[in-house]
Amino acid sequence: MTGKQQFIGLVAWLAATGVAAFAGGMASRRAGDFYAQLVRPEWAPPGDIFGPVWTVLYVLMAVAAWLVWRIGGFGHARSALTLFLVQLVVNALWSWLFFAWQMGAAALADIALMWVLVVATIAAFWRHSRLAAALLLPYLAWISFAAMLNLRLWQTNPGVLG
Repeated sequence: MTGKQQFIGLVAWLAATGVAAFAGGMASRRAGDFYAQLVRPEWAPPGDIFGPVWTVLYVLMAVAAWLVWRIGGFGHARSALTLFLVQLVVNALWSWLFFAWQMGAAALADIALMWVLVVATIAAFWRHSRLAAALLLPYLAWISFAAMLNLRLWQTNPGVLG
């Protein structure tokens, strides 16, 4: 694979991940106000931390997918990269469920599915690139934390997060 092809591939994976980030971001436009009105546990991070954390995570995710892709293209790692794309869709859906539609239980089910898909993606990436798999570990840690926060917010805000 030429350097130009690898660069185009990196841009493509950044774009694919960016589409998911944008889709989730559209649902989260008023997330700060919504999040501020919720009864939050003491361990909940301030609302302004989410944007920078997600930005870093999305870049790491895109680079991980690119590392797997560049070994032999999509055909070489079809199942691993398909898992990656599916978890991106589930990732974007969570913001709509939680912030836009305020469906706490559905968002919790979505993030549980996302967790399973990310674990499966890490395992699939491991077979192609250990570095790619490792780059997804911060993402797994963050969504594990986010799942616990989702659960707690749903429990303490039943009238808001039905």
